[in-house]
Amino acid sequence: MAEHGVDIGSRPQHASRDAPESVYAWTRLVAALLLATIGGVGMWSVIVALPAVQAEFGVARSAASLPYTMTMICFGFGGILMGRLSDRFGIIAPVAGGAILLGLGYGVASQATTLWQFILAQGLLVGVASSATFAPLLADTSLWFTRHRGMAVAIIASGSYAAGTVWPPVVQHFIQSEGWRRTYLGIAVFCVATMLPLALALRRRSPLTEPASATPHVGSRSPRPLGMSPAALQSVLVIAGLSCCVAMSMPQVHIVAYCGDLGHGVARGAQMLSLMLGFGVLSRLGSGWICDRIGGRRTLLLGSSLQALALVLFLPFKGLVSLYILSALFGLFQGGIVPAYAVIIREFFPAEEAGVRVATVLMATVFGMALGGWMSGVIFDLTGSYQTAFLNGILWNLLNLGIAVGLLRQPARPVEQT
Repeated sequence: MAEHGVDIGSRPQHASRDAPESVYAWTRLVAALLLATIGGVGMWSVIVALPAVQAEFGVARSAASLPYTMTMICFGFGGILMGRLSDRFGIIAPVAGGAILLGLGYGVASQATTLWQFILAQGLLVGVASSATFAPLLADTSLWFTRHRGMAVAIIASGSYAAGTVWPPVVQHFIQSEGWRRTYLGIAVFCVATMLPLALALRRRSPLTEPASATPHVGSRSPRPLGMSPAALQSVLVIAGLSCCVAMSMPQVHIVAYCGDLGHGVARGAQMLSLMLGFGVLSRLGSGWICDRIGGRRTLLLGSSLQALALVLFLPFKGLVSLYILSALFGLFQGGIVPAYAVIIREFFPAEEAGVRVATVLMATVFGMALGGWMSGVIFDLTGSYQTAFLNGILWNLLNLGIAVGLLRQPARPVEQT
């Protein structure tokens, strides 16, 4: 009997439990989601700790934003390193190594006596370690599913937002009760104690050398997708990814500090960040459904337009209830933007190039978050307010919106299946 082009009857009987869509595959999915959620603490704890770190070291807001910037930069480069480890040794190598590195990073950061020690520990150790629970897990998950691959990958991709929903209020609670140093030590112990056992669930490698549903047809693509050279289209998407995430970073990175400055308290800000990312999970899961119906370019245009609207609404509304509502709307509006870039690449580039091209654009989005977080801190120091920072985000969003409109106006020359 053949299923999805694989002759099941010809397999050794012991291999059936390692087949795509098997019980083991779904067990791995649960373990991978937990790992993505736990490992994602590295991207979000530093945001919540920003006010405490600023007060501890007596630095300006722009300097206090540098640990987040360094984390995102190292997260971007670390994804490439961890991906290569996964390709060579299997997913357990980067995940287990990342768990140990994450514990070491938080432990070292908790003992930092200067801001630069904290920045290096947060970036070089925590940032690189956290990258092991994103891109490598996405790639590994795609090997274990055929019919449900899209949903499985979307679930893992939502792990980073799930981390943003769970971790900020937890970290804020312990920072208030125990201080940020003891909180970081607790995170170190928790990550090692939970991630290493979960990594064991991923110890078996997929029997497939490539995804089972890899395109069964030999395809050719237009040498000029969307009326431009492949290199030009790649560059345009990199600029779009960078600009959208510079805009996206203002609420995500600074919402906690913003609420504190408005007198609402940083605890309320941490709750808003969780709300924002919780709705981002729903948005990210729903983006696949939308892309299937209207395509990647229209999804990008829709998400960018809605993100611009949300950023504009942050300007006049500063009340507590208003900010809760806007945080939910912002999460709901922007969650599908980044996945849309991957869909566009799959639509207009051959599958064998998708990995490196998607990774390049996603790195640009990570750098956009890092750049935007730093820029907003600098603008706050110069103006004493986040109003201009929101305006800066809106301008960067307009660049992404303009690119989305330009891409949609070009005649489509997608990959041709034969």
